[in-house]
Amino acid sequence: MSGRVRVFLDTSVLIAANDIDHERHAESRPLLVAATRENCACAAHSLAETYANLSIVKGDRQQRPETALRLVEQIAGRMMVVALDPEEYITAIRDAAKLRIAGGTIYDALLVKCARKVGAQRIYTWNVLHFKLVAPDLAERIFTPWGTGRWPCLSRYSLKLSS
Repeated sequence: MSGRVRVFLDTSVLIAANDIDHERHAESRPLLVAATRENCACAAHSLAETYANLSIVKGDRQQRPETALRLVEQIAGRMMVVALDPEEYITAIRDAAKLRIAGGTIYDALLVKCARKVGAQRIYTWNVLHFKLVAPDLAERIFTPWGTGRWPCLSRYSLKLSS
């Protein structure tokens, strides 16, 4: 995995960005639109989670698996996809256990480990509390996408590569 990225997108952001009916779509979508392989990353596991969420029946609307697949392929083609090797998994689990992290929050710990792997300067998630719990040392880098469509963070801080 080469280099550092400006932005790491959590599964919660990817789902909202790809679901026009999601209550947080408008705030999440600009991050996905601005993403490139050079400035943005997500975890490989997030691709499966995003597919799982986008391919289920929601209310009176049914998202077809083929459509969900196409959206996930677009995400993978648009940004760097980060995978952990077995030792990195064990290290992440060990670190979580030291922080007394239990249950499903381990998945947030794995995503944070991916963000660390690529040196993400900003981590966008709708699960800020969980991410700060598993990575208190990165608290100043963890944000919600709220306001990304109106604030200068997209061009100035988050996705514009520095010289």
